[in-house]
Amino acid sequence: KKMKKYLTTIMISSFLFVSAYAQDLKTANVPKVVTSAFLARYPASGKLKVAWEKEKANYEANWGGKSGEDNSALFTPTGTFIELVKAISINKLPAKALAYIKTNRANVKIMEAGLVTDASGTITYEAEMKGGKELIFDKEGNFIKEA
Repeated sequence: KKMKKYLTTIMISSFLFVSAYAQDLKTANVPKVVTSAFLARYPASGKLKVAWEKEKANYEANWGGKSGEDNSALFTPTGTFIELVKAISINKLPAKALAYIKTNRANVKIMEAGLVTDASGTITYEAEMKGGKELIFDKEGNFIKEA
């Protein structure tokens, strides 16, 4: 009985942790100003299946590709565009970024990579490590930070 209670507590705690990080939403539960801003910015996406998530206070639209997450656009609750992340293969990261990872994070598994364009047009790259943290690089591949 104690073990069952313990496992239930772990499962609830895990669920709450995952829910706090990213929460899947139905399109109907995304503010209209956000879906309108998304369709205005990416009109062709209206013909595709779009999956929405709540990322902290913001809203993320995922669409395209086999996984449905080749593109991820992040918007504030008022519909302001934050960034677009295009999934890329890990070996498409800049050479300097790959060298940094090999030298400084050799023991870490990189799960996926992305080309990030923010609202001002600044390009960065992200490499997601196992466990969810990301290494962020500038467009030349220079390490910026871990997030």
